[in-house]
Amino acid sequence: MPLDRRTALRALAAAGLAPWGGLQAQPAFPSKPLRIVVPFAAGGVGDLTARAVATGLAARLGQPVVIDNRPGAGGVVAADAVARAEPDGHTLFLMSNGTAVTASLFKALPYDTVAGFTPISTLGVFDIAVLVPADSPHHTLGQLLAHARAHPGRLNIGSINTGSTQHLAAELFKSSAAIDAQVVPFNGTPALITALRGRQVDVGVEILGPALPQVRAGALRVLAVASEQRSAALPDLPTAAESGVKGFVAASWNALAAPARTPRAVVDRLQREVVASVATPAVQQQLRALNVEPRTSTPEQAAALLKSDIERWRAVIERAGIPRQ
Repeated sequence: MPLDRRTALRALAAAGLAPWGGLQAQPAFPSKPLRIVVPFAAGGVGDLTARAVATGLAARLGQPVVIDNRPGAGGVVAADAVARAEPDGHTLFLMSNGTAVTASLFKALPYDTVAGFTPISTLGVFDIAVLVPADSPHHTLGQLLAHARAHPGRLNIGSINTGSTQHLAAELFKSSAAIDAQVVPFNGTPALITALRGRQVDVGVEILGPALPQVRAGALRVLAVASEQRSAALPDLPTAAESGVKGFVAASWNALAAPARTPRAVVDRLQREVVASVATPAVQQQLRALNVEPRTSTPEQAAALLKSDIERWRAVIERAGIPRQ
């Protein structure tokens, strides 16, 4: 005699196969507000990038997306908070090239930079530039390098803090160009710009965005960018590779990542919404106003970028003899 519907459902429930059991095990995403943990203070390029994307994400996901600023310790505090979070997609990390630098610069971390996270998508990239004072006699990168080779040990290259992406990019510039020069770190971009304008250093390696107002005001001049392609902000400016320094390729980037073990379906949903959010005219305008070139990716491409940057900066750190912290 066939079972009636009620009896059949009771039998399924007893066996742990009731249809509502599957729904309880896989709640709809998102089921609550999302949080993006940012390893930078409020008001910086990374923070403003996260806020621009968060606004678009919130509209598409139907849940608030809040920014949780946790600066300091090279981003370790912020990264650790996300690595330890519930892997349900509601806690995300604003990853950057600084995350890759930290993996190579610190002796030990409370998380595994590669295995502890699931990258979702890149958000944007920003150019690293080679800058000189406006009254510098060097008008091209070739002229600067010719001077450096004619006067070994006399060229001073300014950057910001030791271990920063800009500092390591300056070391990469020195080694890629095969010049004998000194890298002089300063405590932040304003100090570096002051030193450049005061001719305390001959050349600076810095993210283009913060220096662009000084360039447009005629106080600084850009010789090249270290990107694989020309800067959208200065399209007539050559890349370092076009100027003869083939190995000097470096850029700063931001990406979103989730804790490891976040379900693939959740990662895919987040990736789709990030791509759609970044593609909107409003977010594109906000990012470009920060001199960030909007650029999204697949999770696999973001993971590959992180791994390649870890290896790139590890080699630079070892070659420069920078002690691990």
